[in-house]
Amino acid sequence: MTDINGSGPDIPMTDPSSDSASKYMRLMARYERLMEISRQLNSTLNVGTLLNQIIKAATELTQTEEASIMLIDPSSGELRFEAASNMSPGAMAAVPVPMEGSLAGWVATTGEPVLVEDTRNEKRWFSQADKVLRFNTRNLLGVPMEVHGRIIGVVEAINKIDDRPWTEEDMDTLSTLAAQAAIAIENARLFQQSDFISEMVHELRTPLAALKASTVLLLRPSLPDDRRTEIIQTMQSETERLSRMATDFLDLARLESGRSRIETEDFDMQVLAKESLEIIHHQADEKGISTELHGEAATVRGDRGKIKQVLLNFLTNAIKYNRENGEIHVTVQSAEEIDWIQVSVRDTGQGISEEHQKRMFERFFRVPGSEGTQGTGLGLAIAKRIVEAHGGRIWLESDPGVGSTFFFTLPTTTTFNE
Repeated sequence: MTDINGSGPDIPMTDPSSDSASKYMRLMARYERLMEISRQLNSTLNVGTLLNQIIKAATELTQTEEASIMLIDPSSGELRFEAASNMSPGAMAAVPVPMEGSLAGWVATTGEPVLVEDTRNEKRWFSQADKVLRFNTRNLLGVPMEVHGRIIGVVEAINKIDDRPWTEEDMDTLSTLAAQAAIAIENARLFQQSDFISEMVHELRTPLAALKASTVLLLRPSLPDDRRTEIIQTMQSETERLSRMATDFLDLARLESGRSRIETEDFDMQVLAKESLEIIHHQADEKGISTELHGEAATVRGDRGKIKQVLLNFLTNAIKYNRENGEIHVTVQSAEEIDWIQVSVRDTGQGISEEHQKRMFERFFRVPGSEGTQGTGLGLAIAKRIVEAHGGRIWLESDPGVGSTFFFTLPTTTTFNE
């Protein structure tokens, strides 16, 4: 072996310095990979995708079985799971992490990393997550996520593969990853806020312009009484629309930023479906639309209020876009996946073209020709966020001229039983 200048004696393979050289090469390879991952993180502006990338990077770089990210809620100061390689979104929502009495809370409070070789001997170890998941955390490394001098969360790498010993390289690597990840998360949040505000302002312009025009007309002394009444009714309608938009904006903003939490409980999906159908009964009667509920009792675990919001959105859309004297069928049944149930709402309306089906869950998307119907264009986007926060799926099937069916899935209680 020669030196970098091409001269000098070969170094024997048994030379003690070969171990140091090997360690140096491994360290360089690890940091090259870390730099590559950092570039990927900084080019990702979707928070959900970003969190999953960080989890995968943490397990890869530290050679561990699992990893998790807990972020501090800006409004409440609580520490909550936001991503984990071994937890569904529903399970993460069910396990809040205490600031006092947990290793993650200690890291978030002190800003110092922590390495635990054996959790059985650690008093600060918070075992509730293991009980819910039926998982065994043997050892872990936790480091703070800090940006601009402010701690926003904690990254944990869990269970070294084959229980190998932790190294100083692991600590340095995970700390560097956490620092890069914190910056990427803040950038993604700022981008989403800016993008959402821009869309919101654009959508507010239409009802505001209608209100402005109405006030100008009302100031005319020669305006007939019947026309004046018509304008006032328009103003009432646009004011109600603005109120609904404001509510939907806040709902979606909270869901996208992670500030809206899923409060899990066990409830009967069939009972909730019946309750929701009763709410829209009079609205359906006005168009002569009949409603039917199919399936049997099905206990699920989730946020009952938010799932009701999803179901009511499906039902009001099924009425809004149905034909006169049409039908609505709600079905609760077992899903293809084990420990999940599927809910569907089928209408007999005009259906949706394949081209427009792809965009139905986008913010503010309205099928061309439906602009005259009441709505903010955010209902399905909110429904998608809620279902995905439970770890479920949401989709639709539609045949133009026949009708549409909207589906979503939810976990059953067996998924989270201790």
